[in-house]
Amino acid sequence: MFLIILGVLITILSYFIGRGDSPLTRFSTLIRAGGIVIILAGAALSMFKVVGVGQVGVKTLYGKVDNDVLYSGLNFINPLVEVTPFDVKTQNYTMSAVHDEGSKSGDDAIRILTSDGLEVTIDLSVLFSVKPKDAPRILKEIGDDYLDKIVRPIARTAIRDNAVSYEAVALYSTKRQEFQNKIFTTINQSFAKRGLQLEQLLIRNVTLPESVKKTIESKINAEQDAQKMQFVLQKEKQEAERKRVEAQGIADYQRILSTGLSDKQLQYESIQAQKAIALSPNAKIIMMGNGKNPIILGGN
Repeated sequence: MFLIILGVLITILSYFIGRGDSPLTRFSTLIRAGGIVIILAGAALSMFKVVGVGQVGVKTLYGKVDNDVLYSGLNFINPLVEVTPFDVKTQNYTMSAVHDEGSKSGDDAIRILTSDGLEVTIDLSVLFSVKPKDAPRILKEIGDDYLDKIVRPIARTAIRDNAVSYEAVALYSTKRQEFQNKIFTTINQSFAKRGLQLEQLLIRNVTLPESVKKTIESKINAEQDAQKMQFVLQKEKQEAERKRVEAQGIADYQRILSTGLSDKQLQYESIQAQKAIALSPNAKIIMMGNGKNPIILGGN
């Protein structure tokens, strides 16, 4: 387009030069020819437009947006058409309390009030993309600065509107996934109406007030101490049970010995022991007295 305008200006200038008495008058025809060449070259170059990978081009002619988009590659267009590129790849818009980590510098985290009146800070990442066929509508209704006009305000509003239904500790722990699913649904519906596709929503961090954090830490420590004490008591109970069973076994054994063995049984066991000694090659048996109480002397 620039070359076309330049060529037109040169052609007009050559017309005025040709009508004057300037020393350049004799070159007016040559200048006019050069202007025409520049116009033709500019028109030829403007008829071809390269759209980058992962982009679509939206055509505009005198303020009117064409609903047909240009896809990546070389495209043949009207030289008077202006083309606005739109990125249709996955985009990441992050709002974080960490400086220079989010899409905006500084602390850009979302601060919300929960149902119990506590202020919670949330870091959020929104993964989304522009629907290629809806790029012309976005340009007409929103413009190419849809990040600040759509993505940021919708995401922050959805977080705040849904947070009022939860307590701070629940957002931090048990209800975190449920909360994330709710705001995903809310944002996705709003994006779909405006030509954007929500791909994923990530609650990266939930920061509780310092007083609540200390309360949670104290509770966790108390629970850990209780579990430790329960383990010790269980171990002592098992040890006591083991000793009780052992003592009962010893008592039962002694009771059996004291009540279950008769004199004949004991005499029989004694004879068996004496017999085993007598059969030993290194033992001799000497009977003394009436034989009821033999004395056994061993020797080689």
